[in-house]
Amino acid sequence: MIELKNLTKVYGKGAKSATALSRVNLSVNKGEIFGVIGHSGAGKSTLIRCINLLERPTDGEVWVDGVELTALRQGPLQQRRRKIGMIYQHFNLLSSATVYDNIAFPLRLSGMPRKEIDAKVKELLTLVGLEEHRSKYPAQLSGGQKQRVGIARALASDPDVLLCDEATSALDPQTTDSILRLLLDINRKFHLTIVLITHEMHVIQSICDRVAVIHGGGIVEQGKVAEVFLKPKHEVTKEFIRTETQNEGPLQAALEAVDRKPGKAVKITFLGQKTYESTLSATVRATGVDFAILQGTISTIKDVPYGQLIVRFEGNEEAVAATLAKLAGQGLDVEVIG
Repeated sequence: MIELKNLTKVYGKGAKSATALSRVNLSVNKGEIFGVIGHSGAGKSTLIRCINLLERPTDGEVWVDGVELTALRQGPLQQRRRKIGMIYQHFNLLSSATVYDNIAFPLRLSGMPRKEIDAKVKELLTLVGLEEHRSKYPAQLSGGQKQRVGIARALASDPDVLLCDEATSALDPQTTDSILRLLLDINRKFHLTIVLITHEMHVIQSICDRVAVIHGGGIVEQGKVAEVFLKPKHEVTKEFIRTETQNEGPLQAALEAVDRKPGKAVKITFLGQKTYESTLSATVRATGVDFAILQGTISTIKDVPYGQLIVRFEGNEEAVAATLAKLAGQGLDVEVIG
């Protein structure tokens, strides 16, 4: 659906030039929610603005739905842009226009008849839950309501792609979750391809199918969210996950506890339905090994439950090794950490 090939963006020239993106390659499948996470200045905003060519790349190609946008002249490009909706961190609403008129604005620009505009706007107001606020102005709305207007406006032209530029970073946690649920609902109802950028791992974990981690203008890691979240490879990714789970301190304490007592510290990861099964207790009963849980968490990645335990196993080495082998043989990820 979306393919970025060797995408490079350089601002300025000569000694004053700055490289925002360097040879980025990404593919986004039709109908998926794809997240791009990175710190401020990593290049993520430039990346998403290059997809609809609000920023024109210095080099490389942008393909959307089989068409190379970077090869189009302005007229055909404008036509293609109408099928790419965009929502922004700070909403970008017309302050002097009502909710209704903000949503209707792109439809009027396209020359749609008044009756069709009215029907479309009413449909979108219902979709985003703002039927009772149609005559209000942006100043009368909460942040979450403003973003719902932005989402409705972005959907007015029936886009195939929705780009989200830090769409929840200006919102409180509860409102963020409601906006994420709305985006997930829209994705499922319309099979809409969504690309979102964020600096919050919670956003990625909540609704994304796949994720790319951007750092210094390049993609340092990408894959399915569960794989990247549970088995991070790059230090930047590990940092995002530590911030989300806040587990660095407890993990260090757990390892120090192992140092004070005999035993082997192991991180066990459960994914899907196995999270709720009694696999660990059944296994240690069979092998005769004692264990102590030093740290544990259960959460979800999108709709998939997962659990992680830091466990200290005590017993002879052969019995402990047999325990780890049996756990791994039942589809659990087992990693000795101390």
